[in-house]
Amino acid sequence: MIAAILVRALQLFLLGFLLPCAVAAGWWAMRDRPADWRSASWEASGLLPAPTGPAIHVLSARTGGWKGAVSSHSWIVYARAGEARWTRWDVVGWGAPVRRDAYPPDGRWYSNAPWIVGSVTGAEAAALIPQVEAAIAAYPDRARGSYRIWPGPNSNSFVARILREVPGLGLVLPPIAVGKDWLGPGLRGTIDDGGNLHASAWGIAGLAAGPRVGVELQLLGQTLGLDLARPALKLPGIGRVGLPSG
Repeated sequence: MIAAILVRALQLFLLGFLLPCAVAAGWWAMRDRPADWRSASWEASGLLPAPTGPAIHVLSARTGGWKGAVSSHSWIVYARAGEARWTRWDVVGWGAPVRRDAYPPDGRWYSNAPWIVGSVTGAEAAALIPQVEAAIAAYPDRARGSYRIWPGPNSNSFVARILREVPGLGLVLPPIAVGKDWLGPGLRGTIDDGGNLHASAWGIAGLAAGPRVGVELQLLGQTLGLDLARPALKLPGIGRVGLPSG
């Protein structure tokens, strides 16, 4: 019986995690990519127009080098009523990690165009912006040297924590947002205010389940799962296959 369980676990790893990542790596190998960050474009992509009212957007873009085959960088932007420009917040891996307006709100990341993970607009956004700012101010891993590219805390750990602490946003980062499942060192578990369970072992393996996240199995920073609210498969390296996330 133990042998059968081990065989099934190996099959799940090969088919559920390794195969999608291999497909993503093959696709990535055929793309033109900048040689390094100096030659990459960080300019505005034109995705976001100027704000016309209160709004919050979560964006993500494939990252640089071979990491981009299986991972993305995420950030959050918002504007209050009457504001003519967006405020952008990221975490980066050099200097003080938490950055405000260090890049254009819809800037390319290592030349890769961003996409909108999800948005909240109007009166709902106006009510949530103070909560987002409070979650940013309370982010614990903001000291120099606290950033770790894997398993976390990194840029995706930062945005994922905001999404957990402000469940009214109703958003979930893409399956390729490596580091989104980092809860801290050791065995950690939490149930957020939206009723979603998150459990993690050092950010290396974990699971999540609930009305917003659906069902997720997490391994080595990648996610295999099913979104039930907005039907879609969540595939390692590839991302969502189905309806948009929000």
